[in-house]
Amino acid sequence: MKTFLNALPRLSPDRLKSVFPVLDWGRRYDRAQFAGDMTAAVIVTIMLIPQSLAYALLAGLPAEVGLYASILPLVFYAVFGTSRALAVGPVAVVSLMTASALAPLGLETLADYTAAAAVLALLSGLVLLGMGILRLGVVANFLSHPVIAGFITASGILIASSQMKHILGIKAHGHTLPEILGSIWAELPQTNWPTLVIGGIALAFLFWVRKGLAGLLKSRFGMSTHAAATTARVGPVFAVIGTTVAAWALNLPGAGVSVVGTVPTGLPPLGLPNMDVSLLSALIGPAVLISIIGYVESVSVAQTLAAKRKQRIEPNQELIALGASNISSGLSGGYPVTGGFARSVVNFDAGAQTPAAGAFTAVGLLLAALMLTPLLYFLPKATLAATIIVAVLSLVDLSILTRAWSYSRADFAAVLGTIVLTLGVGVEIGVATGVLVSLALFVWKTSRPHVAEVGQVPGSQHFRNIHRHQVVTDPAVLTLRIDESLYFANARRMEDLIQARVYRDRDQLKHVILMCSAVNEVDLSALESLESINQRLSDQGIKLHLSEVKGPVMDRLKCSHFLDELSGEVFLSQYDAFVTLTGRKHTGDKSAA
Repeated sequence: MKTFLNALPRLSPDRLKSVFPVLDWGRRYDRAQFAGDMTAAVIVTIMLIPQSLAYALLAGLPAEVGLYASILPLVFYAVFGTSRALAVGPVAVVSLMTASALAPLGLETLADYTAAAAVLALLSGLVLLGMGILRLGVVANFLSHPVIAGFITASGILIASSQMKHILGIKAHGHTLPEILGSIWAELPQTNWPTLVIGGIALAFLFWVRKGLAGLLKSRFGMSTHAAATTARVGPVFAVIGTTVAAWALNLPGAGVSVVGTVPTGLPPLGLPNMDVSLLSALIGPAVLISIIGYVESVSVAQTLAAKRKQRIEPNQELIALGASNISSGLSGGYPVTGGFARSVVNFDAGAQTPAAGAFTAVGLLLAALMLTPLLYFLPKATLAATIIVAVLSLVDLSILTRAWSYSRADFAAVLGTIVLTLGVGVEIGVATGVLVSLALFVWKTSRPHVAEVGQVPGSQHFRNIHRHQVVTDPAVLTLRIDESLYFANARRMEDLIQARVYRDRDQLKHVILMCSAVNEVDLSALESLESINQRLSDQGIKLHLSEVKGPVMDRLKCSHFLDELSGEVFLSQYDAFVTLTGRKHTGDKSAA
């Protein structure tokens, strides 16, 4: 500790601001920013109360856990985060992944389940924090857009299906789509009709709010587009109030309608959750997956909102901010959190100027946890389920399948595989398989590099594919453009392609030029292949030349004996190589074509 404290004074102001962005924006904080942040905080607080309860329900946790997971994480993000508008808390996809991670553990009591959720948040936070310290934000790039799109679409379908049991008032179960649908079908005769009525009304109202309320407010009451859209986004609050009052006035619990019941009043419980080695080992895998998925979702939202105000975020610092938020959630009785799209957009539209808006929202949620929870006793679970269904159906985008099919069969395979396996096998298997399929397809595509024979475009210094353009060539010179970096997976194929092409014109050929404008790297396997090609061509009396070799690639080649043994030359440009070896100037003469 003494060493750490001694090191603190040596941290430069710029370094401190990069670690604690609050020191940067905080010193310029003014009254106008405060007004915008407070307005946003009030609106987001109203929105987050029902949303937090609903997502806790989705994760299989007590309703109050959703509130706990929305308080301290917002404060810690305000200290460490770089986005001015991102709102951190429970989100649908992470809630589903939490339920999926905890279900196989076979925990017997709700207290054990809640503690395990807190442990999962701690582990996720430590993973994110470690990635941030090591500056490993690039790891998220392994999740391609098709995989993310497929996973989120499948998750939306799974979440909406899993919440139908609350709309119908039955005790269905399952973690895959076949299990969920089969269980709902088996329990359908047990449908509770009062629950179905109140759930159906809530669903219809929320769909109308999402689709039609903004237009009504603009046309009937003259609201601005901005104000109408913001009001529509907090529509779930009206559904919560209306159905809660109805459940109380009509004594719907007596008719079998399931309600939230007693929600503990008070501060979030602070402290380490109970954990053991077996629990940690069972949750570390899901924690890594939740961390990466949550980070990708959060950063994409933050970057989108920052771009609208010509601001920027720091991805590696976002890892640290999300890590701190998740650790604080785990230490305060919560579960894994990340930046949510819907609440962040509301925060942005409502005028949030700095991360302080999140801290003010945390205060509002804390007051709600201290004073408003008794009012939630009669809140029907069907209303919360309706809130979730309407929110997640906006995530479902099956058009990604048709777009991927028309553009790339490989991307289509990744999307389809992710969707099918997520729905049919499970969340972790689905996204992990999607990543593996993407990587496998990448290796397969790069192992079959596009190699084009090129010639000179008449009257220019450009060289293009002989099968696509009218170009000038020379029977004594063969130029092959390699459109891929060279590494172990494609080195042998490159040898075979060159040898097959040389064999066809072996009697006239005197020079082979490898045009390397698209080659960004040559690994040791590819280097050995180049040496082999050079030797084979030399044995046939043909010289091997390189053109347009990039600086970093040339630096690596200079570390070997290849350039010393090269039978030909290395040319700065393909034009220089063609002119030198053929004696031609650029011309429109196609007599050699």
